[in-house]
Amino acid sequence: MIAIIGPTGSGKTETSVKISDYLPISVINADSRQVYKYMNIGTAKPTIDQQNKLDHYVLDKVNPDINYNLNNFIKDSKYAINKIKSQNKTPIIVGGTGLYVWALIDKWALPDVPPDKDFRKNIELEIHTNGFKYVQSLFVKEVGESVSTKFDLNNTRRLIRYLEIIKSIGKEKFLNSSKLKCNNNLIFGLDYSKDDQEEHITNRIEKMIEDGWIAEVEMLIKKGYNLSHHSMSGIGYKEIYLYLRNEIDYNEMKENTLKRTFSLIKKQRTWFKKTDSRIKWLDSDIKSRDINEISKSILQYNKDTTQL
Repeated sequence: MIAIIGPTGSGKTETSVKISDYLPISVINADSRQVYKYMNIGTAKPTIDQQNKLDHYVLDKVNPDINYNLNNFIKDSKYAINKIKSQNKTPIIVGGTGLYVWALIDKWALPDVPPDKDFRKNIELEIHTNGFKYVQSLFVKEVGESVSTKFDLNNTRRLIRYLEIIKSIGKEKFLNSSKLKCNNNLIFGLDYSKDDQEEHITNRIEKMIEDGWIAEVEMLIKKGYNLSHHSMSGIGYKEIYLYLRNEIDYNEMKENTLKRTFSLIKKQRTWFKKTDSRIKWLDSDIKSRDINEISKSILQYNKDTTQL
């Protein structure tokens, strides 16, 4: 597989669009928030012009009140990959959700464990009593502190699902059977310097607000979506929702959104390590010559893998 990965705001979408000027490609979206319809500005979804220029798959898959999980993503991605290849195009994974990216690249085979409603109900009761940190602590206790850093501990719904799987098949099978490291991939990583990060992300969020992010959340509320829906817990969406309900003020909304974004970037850099020799790292301020070199690498990769 070929992938373009990196933290939020590193220019992954723009890079893929530029590559399409050189090669017949289509994108497999690997951003867990861009699967939701109507959530465009805050998820930095490809623009209509970008989507018209370049086909994007696993995008706008479900309404915001539908739970979309890793198994859904793998299934939808495999279908899209076959469709893209049938069109004699090259599928490229583009996104910053490490769980999705590595699951597809490393061919994770997740256990098909059915939902345990009683287990979920008990966990949710504990969360209601003790707060969401209860499920964090429980998951860390199950898998160990060092291993837990590779997971998004702020995603309560996903942690409950992990605990549900562990309860069914055990910790070792959960951690080991699904993660087979594959090296026969071409992975480009984009990132910006930590020195520029604060200004870059602050400006990015300011622009999203200027582009109508608050109005987008107002529209979602009018459609009946609220914080009981997982999609609305996304960075910025939750904060704007609380702001619109007068539970926090404008400055708190922006400050909390920034804090959560920086936390996400830190987590993304844990998923995509600079020490991972499989990733070819590039500066996010990518130049035309870099696009040309990436395109040549993709052509050579396709040639080499075809001969295997």
